[in-house]
Amino acid sequence: MNMEGFQSWIESYGRAWESHEPQIFADLFTDDASYYVNPFSEPLSGRSALRDYWSNIVRSQEQTRFDYEVLAITQDIGIAHWWTSFVYISSKTKVKLDGIFVISLNDESHCKVFKQWWHWLEYS
Repeated sequence: MNMEGFQSWIESYGRAWESHEPQIFADLFTDDASYYVNPFSEPLSGRSALRDYWSNIVRSQEQTRFDYEVLAITQDIGIAHWWTSFVYISSKTKVKLDGIFVISLNDESHCKVFKQWWHWLEYS
């Protein structure tokens, strides 16, 4: 993995989130990708499961903004600090998320393994 490929992948992830496009999101992953929503859950596996998961996530959000900072990169993984904000459509509650991604990409820049740790804050 190199810095350019890692940054490009994260920027695509952010655009998929901001545009609320589940298929664009799913296309960032391998067919058999493992996506850990948090460190204690079983991973979601495969593009179809990821598309369904993401569709449920983004349908309740609007005004989404995503940004990140690369923290480290090795041959096998990239680590990034990320943050996003959005508004829940039903309640108009504003939310901030702040977290860490640990990502492994294949040679075609599709994610094989995605792990994250995050916290959220509701505010007005």
